[in-house]
Amino acid sequence: MNTSEITGEFSLTKEEILNDYRLACESRQTSILARKEVFMGKAKFGIFGTGKEVAQICMAKFFKEGDFRSGYYRDQTFVMATGELSIEQYFAQLYGHADVNHDPHSGGRMMIGHYSTRNLDEQGRFKDLTKIKISTPDISPTGAQMPRLVGLAWASKLFRNNPELQQMTNFSRNGNEVAFGTIGNGAMAEGVFFEAINAAGVLQIPMLTSIWDDAYAISVPQSYQTTKDDISSMFEGFRRDHNERGIELMKVKGWDYEALCYAYKEATRLCREEHVPVLMHVYEMTQPMGHSTSGSHERYKTKERLQWEEDYDCNKKFREWILENGICSEDDLLKIEAESVEKVKLARQRAWENYLKYLHADQEQAVNYIKEAAASSSVKEELEQIATQLQKTVNPYRSDAVKAVKKALRLLRNETNAAKVQLQDWAARTETENRQRFNSHLYSHSAESALLVPEVAPVITEDSLLLDGRELLQHNFEALFRRDPRLLAFGEDVGQIGDVNQGFSGLQDKFGEIRITDTGIREATIVGQAIGTAMRGLRPIAEIQYLDYLLFAIEILSDDVASLHYRSAGGQKAPLIIRTRGHRLEGMFHSGSPMQMILGSVRGMFLCVPRNMTQAAGMYNTLLKGDEPAIMIESLNAYRLKEKLPQNLGEFTVQLGIVDVLRPGADITIVTYGSMCRIVQEGANELQQLGISCEIIDIQTLIPFDRTHQIVESIKKTNRVLFADEDYSAGATSYMMQQVLEGQKAWQYLDSEPRTLSAQDNRPAYSTDGDYYSKPSADDVIDIVYEMMHEVNPAKFPRWYK
Repeated sequence: MNTSEITGEFSLTKEEILNDYRLACESRQTSILARKEVFMGKAKFGIFGTGKEVAQICMAKFFKEGDFRSGYYRDQTFVMATGELSIEQYFAQLYGHADVNHDPHSGGRMMIGHYSTRNLDEQGRFKDLTKIKISTPDISPTGAQMPRLVGLAWASKLFRNNPELQQMTNFSRNGNEVAFGTIGNGAMAEGVFFEAINAAGVLQIPMLTSIWDDAYAISVPQSYQTTKDDISSMFEGFRRDHNERGIELMKVKGWDYEALCYAYKEATRLCREEHVPVLMHVYEMTQPMGHSTSGSHERYKTKERLQWEEDYDCNKKFREWILENGICSEDDLLKIEAESVEKVKLARQRAWENYLKYLHADQEQAVNYIKEAAASSSVKEELEQIATQLQKTVNPYRSDAVKAVKKALRLLRNETNAAKVQLQDWAARTETENRQRFNSHLYSHSAESALLVPEVAPVITEDSLLLDGRELLQHNFEALFRRDPRLLAFGEDVGQIGDVNQGFSGLQDKFGEIRITDTGIREATIVGQAIGTAMRGLRPIAEIQYLDYLLFAIEILSDDVASLHYRSAGGQKAPLIIRTRGHRLEGMFHSGSPMQMILGSVRGMFLCVPRNMTQAAGMYNTLLKGDEPAIMIESLNAYRLKEKLPQNLGEFTVQLGIVDVLRPGADITIVTYGSMCRIVQEGANELQQLGISCEIIDIQTLIPFDRTHQIVESIKKTNRVLFADEDYSAGATSYMMQQVLEGQKAWQYLDSEPRTLSAQDNRPAYSTDGDYYSKPSADDVIDIVYEMMHEVNPAKFPRWYK
């Protein structure tokens, strides 16, 4: 039987089939040797793709340039098969080689099994995405890759159906791209997986999701994960038919090379040509090396299961299939297997030698400097011991040399000599270099950064219209949408009614449902739609209806968006905007200000907290000129406050991280933001009548925070400070205090204890009285400021309460 008869219309050649077997062997051998490296102490941890090799090779055959992967940390064979991962790069990542020339996927920031294509150029701008096979940066939280997958696939639909985007030929070929997603059989029990599958069915997008089913999630069998052990049967209600939209369901054995080829050919055809989402259940997979280097699967699998896994190992079954069909001889396969072993050994050795070379220059220099210092030091013996210990370190890290030098400098603290100066210079230089290696790219370094956008003041005249804040925002959005066809907005109630506060009112009629659209109630995948479309060159504004509801999406924002640019070492970006509203509104779940939660979760995103809609509009204009992700929190009780309509809509900007002094004063500096600005101003008016002059500073953005250190300049004048907001105690007020007192060294200018004013720690009770006793009021501002001034001058400011 010849090859074309075996594989039907694929007409695979003998050479291609044997190359596939070679890759399966190389990937398996890579996992085996990587595991040994961990046990030898040359790497910290290993997690591998063994047992999934054949399915991933077959899937990769249909992964084209312009396609995207949002995957699972066992996809090493797939990424190798696409040509985006070499064996040497694999080991460089295992060792944590913090150089993108050796680990281009993360520059040593992500542990083994996490992959990311560098789709930005050296200036941080998008390359031609239609000419790259793209893996988006993997994450370990299981299931969290799914929301992003929805957005990557939805972008293809937008590119195909929106004529205004046809000019973006570097980002799409008429929407013919497929978004490939992978997930384990345990992780698909996560709620976010079901949410993503449902969203794909609703949107009808080219999303191909493969479940790698090896019947376990670490030690927990499938019976604990899902209602039915047969995973694909659970989704029968999603299955499409001739009368109703839905998802195409496919099921194929993970060791059946021929069936896998047919399945993925048809699945990608449906996605690419018809934009039908496909769920591929790849079952009868194995995990021959267990979950990871942390434990052995022999501890929790039965002897029968272990024997079955040995018999049905996909590489073994592939080998049997090749021999049964006479594609080559046993000797041919033995030769391939032996060559694979040797190839992986050599690649591993090169990776290790390059890693050591990358470390040794600094290590050797540190040893020499410590020895030189010892030669003329009163602590010679201790210094020589440090140098010897560093020199003998078998599997070194950069931090080993740093620790040794710091220890030496502590011993030399009372001595003065040239060698000590050399050590100090070494410490300063390596500190700078290591910060770049391990801490850079949390935010954009590119010329497109929003931090580089200059201020353009709103043009307001006596004739400017006075209207509600929501109307001002709506006019500014309209100007933005007319100017930029990449811009889109979506979320619950955003489309037809123009959002619950009317910021997009009437705009769907003007720009179409494809650009301003409603979604279901599914916050995690709303954020996912934003991530995926932003990564594909569009500019999404995704709405989370109320700030309290951000809890549903905070995991995706934290684990994915906030760290995306960082964990890809500047290789990828997603300049999305999450629009929400919060602060003052009556009701326990509509008046939240959980800023502490957000600040602790989204470093890597900007956090904008405008006090009115003019400020909000200016911040939108700034962000859309930049390339960082951001959260915009509009003030709920500002939508109906009157503001003058600027004449330069869509053009005026607010510089991020630059504070606004709302009121000059001499006695105390009050630092605040958002809705609290009006509360503080109200209190300051009465305090002025009492003889107290308040300087009020609106920070405008929490991240970035007061980049020009204007707050400390105010404190130099007033010598007192109050930080006020609506978060819980020790929340954003503590953050602001740390930024100012420690970061700006303002403590040295204080004559009074720094104070904070925040909300009560309970959720706000309903009704006006509930708001008064839960959130800070003007009375609270007056009371705390007056108390501070009483401490300064009791005679002038006598107590009025007991």
